Amino acid sequence: MFPPRGGPRPLPQDDEEGASPPPPPRPKGPPPEFHPGDHVVYPTHGVGQVQGIEDMPVAGMSLKVIIVTFEENRMTLRVPVNKAASSGLRKLATGDHMAEALEVLRGRARIKRTMWSRRAQEYEAKINSGDPLAIAEVVRDLHRNAGQPDQSFSERQIYEQALDRLAAELAAIDRTDKAAASDKLLTFLKAV
Repeated sequence: MFPPRGGPRPLPQDDEEGASPPPPPRPKGPPPEFHPGDHVVYPTHGVGQVQGIEDMPVAGMSLKVIIVTFEENRMTLRVPVNKAASSGLRKLATGDHMAEALEVLRGRARIKRTMWSRRAQEYEAKINSGDPLAIAEVVRDLHRNAGQPDQSFSERQIYEQALDRLAAELAAIDRTDKAAASDKLLTFLKAV
């Protein structure tokens, strides 16, 4: 029945209990091509701009990398071309996809009755996914209208991070600044 105390434990079998989680889904179709000047989204950093593609010597070999700069936090990221799709680097969302995200903002907030720490982890994961629909859900769920109770500091931080990330992508799509994009998002939120 049970292994002796301190003895070896049985190895998990290849059934549902011991199986490893499935790998993340791979994007369908050919990988997107990135060109200098393109605005792109990196899941954990938000919207950046491709500065170029160049060969970089690494461990005695030549590696082709995409150079992406993020002006807001003065950061440069070098992503290997062959790892761009698996790292989550993508072009800006299409107008239709962003319209869906804006419709999510008009929906009703769905707040689970779980502990804040668990919800905060879920919200952070959605923000870092880079998906505009998931980020819009976070903005919608954490948005507070007048007459609602105040947010905690960490709740406010996550809300502002999600709003900022969504506004940055909307601004790049609309070719406006982030302030105008934030105003547009807030008008969608107030339309509820």
